[in-house]
Amino acid sequence: MARIDAFLKLGLAQGCSDVHLAVGVPPMLRMNGDLMPIKFRQLSDTELETYIIEILTAKQRERLEEGHDLDFSYVGEESGRFRVNVFRKETGIGAVFRHIPGTVPTLDELNVPQILKKFCDYHQGMVLVTGSTGTGKSTTLAAMIDYLNETRKLNIISLEDPIEFVHVSKNCQVIQREVGTHVRSFADGVRSAMREDPDVILVGELRDAETISMAMTAAETGHLVLGTLHTTGAVKTIDRIIDALPGELREQTKGFLSMSLKAVVTQVLVKTPDGRGRRAVLEILINNRAISKLITTDQTHQIPSQLQTGKSAGMQILDQALLDAIQSKAIDPDDAIRFATDKKKFQRFVTDTEIVRVLDAGGG
Repeated sequence: MARIDAFLKLGLAQGCSDVHLAVGVPPMLRMNGDLMPIKFRQLSDTELETYIIEILTAKQRERLEEGHDLDFSYVGEESGRFRVNVFRKETGIGAVFRHIPGTVPTLDELNVPQILKKFCDYHQGMVLVTGSTGTGKSTTLAAMIDYLNETRKLNIISLEDPIEFVHVSKNCQVIQREVGTHVRSFADGVRSAMREDPDVILVGELRDAETISMAMTAAETGHLVLGTLHTTGAVKTIDRIIDALPGELREQTKGFLSMSLKAVVTQVLVKTPDGRGRRAVLEILINNRAISKLITTDQTHQIPSQLQTGKSAGMQILDQALLDAIQSKAIDPDDAIRFATDKKKFQRFVTDTEIVRVLDAGGG
């Protein structure tokens, strides 16, 4: 057993989501959003590097020595499966291990709106799950793939960097390919996937113009494309895609989004009232004629009002979703207010006097 597994086993026993290892501090655990040190000595550069080198392949060691960051999956003998990022900083080497559960959670277990199941029933177009790092985008997408795997008979090709949840083919054939191991890039993976008779293509990250362009092509040619972006709202997601492509393609991109973008789900993770867990709260955009027109006429700033009026169709703006979850006692209002746009609406629910004081002073 690799020595680093001892820290990972301890983290799992504590129920953490991430294990952080860095020079000059003891190992730290991400517990319900907060970073907490464990009772251990500060790690030296030499000590930590030997721990990490022990779990790397020869190729990974070579890349690390060349100055590259590493992203890969690690499965310990007794510690489970992790997504790993290894990097160098001023004081030496560092690593973050994100725990990946052994079983894929269902959409019902995630307590997300039932409309996400409808998104899985689309036969073509693009559905995006967005949010900042660590908000559970990969988990939501994995649950959507699992729902497809249970309910339809499809060829699903998943492109990930690295592979996180491992899917067993049920009613569907699920092919998981890892960027850097099986394909050179996300864009190459999408290009290859379109020659492999896919019904659904999952793109782990729409990280550059080429990948976005290839994903758009796939969505326009009869495939359902699921993907992620590191954006914090429906409007920012649409604007990011438009801005990512060359100016001469702006009108073409807006045309694609107005016709082929089916839905945007933006999620945050908010602490539960007892502080022992976190729950996903979602903003949901479902494309319709009104939103399509706002996209093509450069009026995306008016989309939030459409989300508010489209509640009966399954749409919701994040602030309202947060308020609903507070009123049903599903989340902690003191944590929820961090994610709210109009924080004044949340003031009457907050119990932390310091937060109230800051709001009264016009801050936040």
